[in-house]
Amino acid sequence: MSEENIVDLKRQAQVVNRDCLEELLAEGARKLLQQAIENEVAEYIEGHSGERDCRGHQLVVRNGRLPERDILTGMGPVKVSQPRVNDRRPEAKFTSNILPPYLRRTRSIDALIPALYLRGISTGDFTEALSEILGANAPGLSATNVVRLKEGWQKDFEAWQRRELSAKRYVYWWADAIYFNVRLSEERPCILVIMGSLANGTKELVAVVDGQRESKLSWAALLSDLKRRGLKEAPEVAVGDGALGFWAALHEEFPRTREQRCWVHKTANILDKLPKSLQPQAKSHIHEMYLSPGRAKAIEAYEEFLRLYGAKYPKACECLRKDKDVLFTFYDFPAEHWGHLRTTNPIESTFAGVRHRTRQTKGCGSRLATLSMVFQLVRVAEKHWRRLNGRQQLAQVVAGVKFIDGVDSTSNQKQVA
Repeated sequence: MSEENIVDLKRQAQVVNRDCLEELLAEGARKLLQQAIENEVAEYIEGHSGERDCRGHQLVVRNGRLPERDILTGMGPVKVSQPRVNDRRPEAKFTSNILPPYLRRTRSIDALIPALYLRGISTGDFTEALSEILGANAPGLSATNVVRLKEGWQKDFEAWQRRELSAKRYVYWWADAIYFNVRLSEERPCILVIMGSLANGTKELVAVVDGQRESKLSWAALLSDLKRRGLKEAPEVAVGDGALGFWAALHEEFPRTREQRCWVHKTANILDKLPKSLQPQAKSHIHEMYLSPGRAKAIEAYEEFLRLYGAKYPKACECLRKDKDVLFTFYDFPAEHWGHLRTTNPIESTFAGVRHRTRQTKGCGSRLATLSMVFQLVRVAEKHWRRLNGRQQLAQVVAGVKFIDGVDSTSNQKQVA
């Protein structure tokens, strides 16, 4: 027998062994589930055995079995035969906590379907993908499950938009506008997004709404709605692109919040006004500004850039100069937070995955479907957002402690003394 045939036989034996093991596990799971349901019914009947009618008959008794049904689990389909309970008490009915009526899939499977969808599996490929995971005979693999889920997502999104915010205290905000394609609309909807950092350093999604471009009116409506739902405290800093109508709306709704322009957007805008041959050198000069250890060094790099490029490339220098007051705000906050405050990267990196998903679906059918999908995608990504560095410093920021070049000013005074 050749070596290839021996290897082939070994592989077949491994597959057979795996199949046998999976069958054993599925059978064990079925028996455990069946026993748990039997015990639940027995305990329920025993608990009400003292309740009898006028003729002395028990009001709660067993009454045969319900038709056998398949429950789709992570190990494939499991057949279950549930006992029927005849509960003759007025306004009383037995409902199993283990196996509720109409349950056809476990929660892990309900979570698996949107997880696969949100990670790029197209609706048409679901049957094949789930068959590989759960087995060819697993029920409920129709792509219509995804359609039903998307309808549920819209309801979840609408409920989330109405949630109460009175208990929230955001220290930092990141704001941006994202564009998506919609098949049933001629215009590309502009999705206005705000992410926030809580006082414990956790990042979370604050708002996702459908805006009219990036206008002040759209942003003002968003911010006003947040206040209406109970958001009282203004964030200490908001980070965003200079092109947003967000800033004008922010000054009206939360005038105390300080501005920080996104250095990634600013760098791209400046370089766009320079010849390609100069862009690598200019980019290094820009990096010197926002990577300097203190404001004084950053301003020196800023002045040097204007001196080098001001005469020949006035548009690039004007692009930098017009936002000077809001480019270096981060120096007035803890140094551990600078990496978070210099850019809108928390939004940009998240929506890179969102754009991948919308490319797979070739655009959503409607604006509401787009919003719902974006909401679900971001909520999935939200589970993996890391907390802020130096989150213990956030309490000082909230308390109004002044920082100079990233260091608590009171500690500087103590060192001098």
